[in-house]
Amino acid sequence: QVQLIESGGGLVQAGGSLRLSCAASGFTINTYRMAWFRQTPGKEREFVASISNRSGQINYLESVKGRFTISRDNAKNTVALQMNTLKPEDTAVYYCAARLSYYGDSSLARNYDYWGQGTQVTVSS
Repeated sequence: QVQLIESGGGLVQAGGSLRLSCAASGFTINTYRMAWFRQTPGKEREFVASISNRSGQINYLESVKGRFTISRDNAKNTVALQMNTLKPEDTAVYYCAARLSYYGDSSLARNYDYWGQGTQVTVSS
């Protein structure tokens, strides 16, 4: 059974940091592009960051560049998102996602094959 399980969300003050983790089971991530998306009520799921299978290509949402860092450990079958200098507008449910194909736009949620259940991140002002 394929699963992506996120952890590390919580409540933090503006300017603080959180580290999200995503553990995969039922498949090995070493051939998959991995990504983080986020979603707030009433809005579409928004791309945050992605990382290619060997970490050679990394992309970020413009508003998180310089504050967030995506990384992966293929040996441990995990992906992480280090979030620093958090802002209230970063408040959302954060989702881990995986896609096998390298064709198409990796910032589009519809191009991903597997999703986690999400973890809530709340940044207070």
